[in-house]
Amino acid sequence: MPYNVKIMPNSESRNLLGPHVVTLVYDGLCTFEFGVAYEIFGLPRPEMGDDWYRFSSCAIEDGPLRAAGGLAVQVDKGLDVLADADLIVVPGWRGIGAPVPAPLIAELQAANRRGARIMSLCSGVAVLAASGLLAGRKATTHWRYVDSIAARYPDISVDADVLYVDEDRVLTAAGSAAAIDLCLHVVRQDFGPDIANSVARRLVVPPHREGGQAQYIETPVLRQREGARLGPLLEWMRERLQEEQPIAALASRAGMSVRTFQRRFEATTGMAPGEWLHGERLRRARDLLEKQTDVSLDDVAVASGFGSLATMRHHFRERLAVSPSDYRKRFAVLKARRDRSDSLPAP
Repeated sequence: MPYNVKIMPNSESRNLLGPHVVTLVYDGLCTFEFGVAYEIFGLPRPEMGDDWYRFSSCAIEDGPLRAAGGLAVQVDKGLDVLADADLIVVPGWRGIGAPVPAPLIAELQAANRRGARIMSLCSGVAVLAASGLLAGRKATTHWRYVDSIAARYPDISVDADVLYVDEDRVLTAAGSAAAIDLCLHVVRQDFGPDIANSVARRLVVPPHREGGQAQYIETPVLRQREGARLGPLLEWMRERLQEEQPIAALASRAGMSVRTFQRRFEATTGMAPGEWLHGERLRRARDLLEKQTDVSLDDVAVASGFGSLATMRHHFRERLAVSPSDYRKRFAVLKARRDRSDSLPAP
């Protein structure tokens, strides 16, 4: 006989003023993804102040509802709570080809029209796709489901090589663990990097993982000797982002042929050397824009290794869908909010 779990709203959230996060619950609920959403958005965090997230659970259908692991789930709220949601989280769906109830589709479309953010985790992308919210957009999902989603919805540009995609208020995460990456990304957007780092410390996870899904798709474990070669080289490359780093020179420094170096670099990081460098330079630029607001955009472009503002602007728009100046403005607002909060707890 399944154990019954009653999902109640977070009692402390009733006094909070922050964004209202609503996570869907359904028959066949994926408990890991639901747990990630609750852990990041619903767990009581009094140290964050009154602006922290409000959290609710929403049953999309009448019970009894079952969940993975032999649990029976009871939820007090239904679809009507979505009308007040600022962020809707869709955990992994019960089947990549399983139908999505029409009332849920209508509510998600209405939420999208009024400006709410909608996020899918892993196979939850099937719900967003069925709702038409991903038409003409980029998205991601677990690499096992990429071909299936692409075949069913050819108007969606499915990227199998990233951990998550943030596409104009519609967000998608790759595999189950990538749900953590995307949720931390949302916290970073809403409250800034220091708060996101604090949440990540409590989860005992890195605040930002490098690379994409490619590094997890049935790749062999590198021999210890190869890891020892590339580890110090990656640090050396990070320390010299402003310099030209031709493949031949990097391969020579690693003691490999160019072909071997390219193959083993991609196996280690999930990216080609040039792509990895662009990502590191983007990360350096974001850090400068967030924390050194008096530094000009041209100086940020040089300090981060892009060389020119035009090149930096291109990579920001291509990878983040935002300009460097707009990115800085967003974090100026977040900094003002953080300045009103109490100091962060010790790690």
